[in-house]
Order: sequence, then structure tokens, then C-alpha cells
Amino acid sequence: MKREKIHMEYLLNGASKNILWSSISTPSGLENWFADKVFSNDKIVEFHWGKTEQRIAEITAIRSYSYIRFHWVDDENPRDYFEIRMNYNELTGDYVLEIIDYSDPDEVDDTKELWDSQVSKLRRTCGF
Repeated sequence: MKREKIHMEYLLNGASKNILWSSISTPSGLENWFADKVFSNDKIVEFHWGKTEQRIAEITAIRSYSYIRFHWVDDENPRDYFEIRMNYNELTGDYVLEIIDYSDPDEVDDTKELWDSQVSKLRRTCGF
């Protein structure tokens, strides 16, 4: 079954460039909103949720203060990834957080709800 590409955007009012970048690109930042525990060894990142769930991702692309792209190592399709991108809107002075992910067609709504929940947690923990 072909997976669908999902693109979501979230406006982050008053976000700080440094805090936002740290939140999406460092283990301690990702632990605040994305996973319970995050360990990084250069390009390999371990994400842990609860006591039993764990997934390993490889950072396949990164540009400081712009985006980070991960590929789940257990993903069957080598072209699937999830990317977190921060874009600055000069007109409003706010950041837009873009999420690109892939999902099975019957799980698109669940995937979007999960990202909505995670970004909501990011807003609370960082004060955006």
C-alpha cells in the first residue's frame, strides 16, 4: 500500500529562534514535547515512549535554524521520512512550524491528530 505524504503547518506566535531550533533538533528539546527519552549518537537518534516503545531514526538532512529530516530505520520505504521545518515570517515576526510526514491512507487522520497533540505540547512547554 502506498503511503500518503502529509504536510501540516502550525503558527508559533512569539517563538524564539534559538528555543525553537533547540526544541526540534536536540535530544533534550525533543524530550520536552516529542518523546519521553531521546538519545543521539551523531546521526542516529533513539526515541523512547513509556517503558516499552522505542524507535530509531537516522538524521538524513539538517540545516541549522531551518529544518531537520529523520528516516525511521525500520521503515520499509527508504524514501519516507518525517521533517520538522521552521520558517520565519518577516511580515508578522512569527515562526511557522512545518511538519512533513508519511502515513498509510487509513491512518492519515490519526497521524494528523498525533502531530496536533505534540505541537500543542511544544507550545505549552516553550511558551509559544
